[in-house]
Amino acid sequence: MKIYQIDSSARKKGSTSRALAKKLLDKIKKPGDEVIYRDLDDEMLFVSGLTESGMNIDEKDQTEEHKKMFELSDKLVKELKESDVIIISAPIYNRREGLLKNKKAFLVITSGGTKLNSSEDFLTPWLKFILNFFGIEKVEVISADQMALDYEKSIRDAEAQIENISID
Repeated sequence: MKIYQIDSSARKKGSTSRALAKKLLDKIKKPGDEVIYRDLDDEMLFVSGLTESGMNIDEKDQTEEHKKMFELSDKLVKELKESDVIIISAPIYNRREGLLKNKKAFLVITSGGTKLNSSEDFLTPWLKFILNFFGIEKVEVISADQMALDYEKSIRDAEAQIENISID
């Protein structure tokens, strides 16, 4: 059996999520099992330099950075696909509730195909929740969604939203 373990806690020592994930791994791992381990605190991976077409950059247009990024992405996807069991340890940090009262936030969110506030849009409600948690209750969203369907219209709509912003 292949087990894929991902730890995401910023704490190396004293992390409860890491300790519990290790106990779980020790419980389910059998002799001969393979464990692939990823620590996001060590290997925080950022995807950068992409165009509006997302992950579809013609090979002839790829820079060396793109090629390295795609190689790593392919490796990570392969590791996940080949795994039988996935363990993800993730802490919830919640010690700063209400820290940012009387603030206003603007979220500028873009997407290639996902319609904002649709059932596939997990980002917008999550960001609003996090901002509310920290005390920011005035959250306004500027969206350029579904750009792959009509890029110009998406940009025009977002620019119109910006034009109609009131900072009151």
